Amino acid sequence: MLETDKVFAGSIPENYDRYMVPLIFEAYAADMARRAASLSPSAVLETAAGSGVVTRALAPVLPPGASYLVTDLNQPMVDYAASQQPADPRITWRQADALVLPFEDAAFDLVCCQFGAMFFPDRVAGYQQARRVLKPGGHFIFNVWDRIEQNIFANDVTNALAEIFPNDPPRFLARTPHGYHDKALIRRELEAAGFTDIAIETRAEQSRASSPRIPAIAYCQGTLLRNEIEARKPGELASVTDIVAAALAARHGSGAVAAQIQAHIIVALA
Repeated sequence: MLETDKVFAGSIPENYDRYMVPLIFEAYAADMARRAASLSPSAVLETAAGSGVVTRALAPVLPPGASYLVTDLNQPMVDYAASQQPADPRITWRQADALVLPFEDAAFDLVCCQFGAMFFPDRVAGYQQARRVLKPGGHFIFNVWDRIEQNIFANDVTNALAEIFPNDPPRFLARTPHGYHDKALIRRELEAAGFTDIAIETRAEQSRASSPRIPAIAYCQGTLLRNEIEARKPGELASVTDIVAAALAARHGSGAVAAQIQAHIIVALA
């Protein structure tokens, strides 16, 4: 992972929430909220919350007396997520690094993290922090994307960009979001962090959009892939997005489109 793979700023948070969330994140947020709510936690910490899709799904199903601390490494993401959430006295928003959590030991019943672990520079350290702040018997629930070949639109976009930039193809999607899919490695790193009771489930969903242009915009302008495109062709983000949209249309058609997405859901007991 490159250092630039962690910085969500500028217009990326809004485009991420507008396009990426309904395209690939909402189904897994609903799944995470269901799993979390079934545990009836009284104190929840969310790390790498992004634009708040899990927060919006989980808050309504938490017990009335629960506390919910929502964090992200990027302050612009925290600000955007908070702006999209109805006022709720149970929720506290805070910028925080999941690798150096500024919270006391054994403070939470549940730590959840949707599609954030792939961005941790040191995943074992991140898992150690999650375990440290969990009460004994508390749960750590997180998910990560499966390999890019099992996530069709992401793979198609990556391949289209490789044709546009054959000498220096943008590889953000394969390198980081889809770069942490080895279940044996995930298990080993959790065990290295002190977790012993670990369950990993692979879950496929459908990514749907009203046209192929939506996934083109989502990936090219709503993720850090945008930075790689703009670095290679300054001022031509829109034209590159158009070419990617045409490539998606050639494969999936020009009307409503759908393709597989796939992720691993991990539950570990402290």
